[in-house]
Amino acid sequence: MNLIRPLPQDVVYLIAASEVIDSLAAVVRELVENALDANATRITISVLPELWRVQVADNGLGMDLANLKQAATAHSTSKINTITDLFQIKSLGFRGEALHSLAQLSDLEIISRPSSPSASSSGWRVHYNQQGEAIKTETIAVASGTVVTVSNLFENWQTRRQSLPSSAQQLRGIQLTIQQIALCHPQVTWQLRQGNTPWFQISPGVNAQQILPQIIKNIRLSDLYYLKIPQNFDNINEETIELILGLPDRCHRRKPDWVKVAINGRMVRSPELEQTLLTALARTCPRDRYPICFIHVHLSPEQIDWNRNPDKSEIYLQNLNLLQEQISQGIDQALRLNFDRISLPQNRIDQLIKVSEEKGKYQINSSINSNLEESATSSHNELGMIEIKAIAQVLNTYIIAEHSSGLWLIEQHIAHERVLYEQICDQWRLVPLEPGIILQSLSTAQLEQMQRLGLEIDLFGEGVWVVRNAPELLAKRSDCSEALLELSLGGDLQAAQVATACRSAIKNGTSLSLTQMQTLLDQWIKTRNPRTCPHGRPIVLQLEESSLSRFFRRHWVIGKSHGI
Repeated sequence: MNLIRPLPQDVVYLIAASEVIDSLAAVVRELVENALDANATRITISVLPELWRVQVADNGLGMDLANLKQAATAHSTSKINTITDLFQIKSLGFRGEALHSLAQLSDLEIISRPSSPSASSSGWRVHYNQQGEAIKTETIAVASGTVVTVSNLFENWQTRRQSLPSSAQQLRGIQLTIQQIALCHPQVTWQLRQGNTPWFQISPGVNAQQILPQIIKNIRLSDLYYLKIPQNFDNINEETIELILGLPDRCHRRKPDWVKVAINGRMVRSPELEQTLLTALARTCPRDRYPICFIHVHLSPEQIDWNRNPDKSEIYLQNLNLLQEQISQGIDQALRLNFDRISLPQNRIDQLIKVSEEKGKYQINSSINSNLEESATSSHNELGMIEIKAIAQVLNTYIIAEHSSGLWLIEQHIAHERVLYEQICDQWRLVPLEPGIILQSLSTAQLEQMQRLGLEIDLFGEGVWVVRNAPELLAKRSDCSEALLELSLGGDLQAAQVATACRSAIKNGTSLSLTQMQTLLDQWIKTRNPRTCPHGRPIVLQLEESSLSRFFRRHWVIGKSHGI
């Protein structure tokens, strides 16, 4: 156990410090971070906002009497000692301010007992005055760990109390604080109470993927994808990025409140990394919906400067561009269908449903041959490990495909829309129109919009204009004039690309041959985001073999099912 001692003045002067206790949530945050630094695996928090009281109990390392007497004095900490340590921060707390600030703002009491085998069999209860000095000490029977009680917060600062939100809002702030910390420390058991009444709890997990469904309603573990990305900064194994992504075809939010970034165990505000997440997930969710995404970046301490904001929610990062690139690549990998996650015994990967091709009525529609290159091979992922095989078309709208994990149902229009959209984004090309297309009654806004998209348009007469070029896919269509009018109605280049892909894709109700269906699947499965179309609609319904087995009661013993 490290000794708690005052920091040297040269270190104090370098610390970006000011008042860090500005709410009940801030009290909880500071005390919980101390508990985590003490290696606690179980933390219990009790709050009574009406009485301005917070208590945090943990099963961490605990403190002996000498450390307890020093704990609440100004700039006292066991976590750093020198200027060099300030640039090698490995703990959540390091400034030695929180307990001293709490002593100034409240009635502070700490009960603690060290957990080391050589420690005393009893602990100590210590009361502090407003200077952080121990004024009353007594021996007490207590389990190893620490219990910190803050009472009468802001008792002598009534103006501060009156400026704070209502009790309900403060409780919500505490809840959000604990939820965010729990994501960063999934191995911890959290129990929260309002006084003696249970409030909520969070059970521990292997990683944040097990924590998120406990926090966000209607989110299941299967809705989330977990990926651990090794970094390339200094070839240190512990430098990784953990990505938990809500699969966009299964879950999304009304606002971007769950696009979160954590660095080395602490949730931070990082506009650059948050924008990287939103950009990488653009056009994956429905309109006016936002993704669920949490990244936890583990870096070597020298790459981070925590000394930017008193609450340590803003930091300075080295290698930011490389970090953004790796995050984008990780999301790109997560958005794929990730067949490597599916693992079933070989004897259960037999033919699930056999459809006789001889009995099927597959009609070739020549109007789409230019869009789908004929191919008779099954579709493979990039690793060449998994096959997806087209076996039928339902209502000239849905393609039934057999996959080693089960049965898939793919809507042909939006699958083709995803294929075309990515092709268009990669190769956006305007081609000349011969002859040009005549449009009438265009408003000034429509003309400006078409010019922003790079379309050449000339006045051809009173209220008549001629368009000289168009996106390549649209230029080949008979309804090109209608499509150009759609593009003129607003939106940026990306919106225009989506509209172009949507209009150019195979329409539902179009009959496809088995070969054409297979070709479409081949193209779709190779896209960067095969889960959703550019409008955010889910493309594929996966009926896994395990679900089919449960439905058809394949786990039953035949004799028992007949009552034998």
